Amino acid sequence: MDNDMSEVWLIRHGESVSNANLQTAHPAESALTEKGQREAEQIATAFGEPPDLIVVSSYLRARQTAVPTIARFPHIPQEVWPAHEFTYLHPIRYKGTTGDERRPLALAYWERNDPFEKEGGEGESFAELMNRVQEIIARLRQRPAQFIIVFSHGLFLRALVWSILTGIAEATPQTMKRYSNFTQAVQIPNGAIVRAQFPAAGSVFIANFDTAHMR
Repeated sequence: MDNDMSEVWLIRHGESVSNANLQTAHPAESALTEKGQREAEQIATAFGEPPDLIVVSSYLRARQTAVPTIARFPHIPQEVWPAHEFTYLHPIRYKGTTGDERRPLALAYWERNDPFEKEGGEGESFAELMNRVQEIIARLRQRPAQFIIVFSHGLFLRALVWSILTGIAEATPQTMKRYSNFTQAVQIPNGAIVRAQFPAAGSVFIANFDTAHMR
């Protein structure tokens, strides 16, 4: 690998109770299911060599997914970055509800297509999401010649990949609609790995979503 290029694996967490359409209490505290725990263990087997840095979202399901990998590489540095999920609904909407029960609120949010809306006063806006995406891209560019793994989430990772592929960094009604269309067309399965190469400057190279390690 080029000395000025970082190898980056973007990893979606294993199946969570929210993914399984079970009741949740808070978007940051949605735990892994038993299936999700198995997926986390399978992710830890995917590495042919140790990473140089393990990055983890602050949300519980991503932290739990990282546990088997951290156990395999206990001496590798770990950092928490703002790679948590795009939580556009007010967190109170999650208390005691399933994904199906939240769906009408989610559909209404996307139909309003307001990139600066903070749903219910505390949801994250699309503009705030895009700011976090650009921050993560900048951090990855600033760490050349390293193998970095990032445990994150479906909507956030698709925003990151979409921004890289399109070059879009601004939040407007038009770009929000394009991102919404992208999320409907492109899925990242639980436990999937998106391999990428981040140079200090220039184009980021993204490979296919890898699920070969999942049994």
